[in-house]
Amino acid sequence: MAKTIKTKKNAKKTKTVTNGTVNKKLKATAGKEKKTKKIKNSVYEKELGDLQIELVKLQEWVKEKGLKVVCIFEGRDAAGKGGVIKRITQSLNPRICRVVALGTPTEREKTQWYFQRYVPHLPAAGEMVLFDRSWYNRAGVERVMGFCTDEEYQEFMRSCPEFERMLVRSGILLIKYWFSVHDDEQEKRFQGRIKDPTKRWKLSPMDLESRKLWVEYSKAKDDNFAHTDIKQAPWYVVNADIKKHARLNCIKHLLSLIPYEDLTPKPVKLPPRKKAEGYVRPPIGDQTFVPEHH
Repeated sequence: MAKTIKTKKNAKKTKTVTNGTVNKKLKATAGKEKKTKKIKNSVYEKELGDLQIELVKLQEWVKEKGLKVVCIFEGRDAAGKGGVIKRITQSLNPRICRVVALGTPTEREKTQWYFQRYVPHLPAAGEMVLFDRSWYNRAGVERVMGFCTDEEYQEFMRSCPEFERMLVRSGILLIKYWFSVHDDEQEKRFQGRIKDPTKRWKLSPMDLESRKLWVEYSKAKDDNFAHTDIKQAPWYVVNADIKKHARLNCIKHLLSLIPYEDLTPKPVKLPPRKKAEGYVRPPIGDQTFVPEHH
């Protein structure tokens, strides 16, 4: 017959004695985090496919209703922002949904009003614009790396909330995502990029510096949120430690923010082709073909 004995050191721990065998009922779990089980590839592909169908419906709704949508993707380096953007745009019309990823500002652009070079890329009616990095460079890399003065940084923190409120008042739907990743996961992805020749280009000098300045970037992010997490355009944080989870979660959330109806064009019946009467095809030898290696 089993009996329960409470230990003196820790009353919360119990031991069950059965036939002389001691089995611990409670195990010490202090300092350990339960790992999230990764989604199966088959389930991921199915869910992603379903979401991409919904994105097409959203696209048609945006076009029909003349909506103006801006999505900002910010966060840690190697957090998976580009992967999410790629899955969003994969099945969409690039004339309706386009990606903006600006490079380093030119000498002329450095003399402009800070937001000026982003304004031409804002959407017209019936368009969606996805910013892969944005005006928040000033609150992040420029602040941490010393690419802007303290006065320029403080002015950005004052101006940015008002700039975004102005965009919202003009009819733009502004959605901001911050991709969060733990330092050990970021390190793993950096190492993966070093080993993969097709991804090595993604490791810029700024990425290498960000690796050394993890705490400084954390402080910059906290200050940024304190000033720019506004009611009209709040920040939505995406847990990006598991890329596939982040992609599905972000796309589902995006779809939930914009009410839409299914305006997908109905299947059409292709008309018969006309006969090529009087047409003589030029000799194939007159054309230059790509060599067929396969």
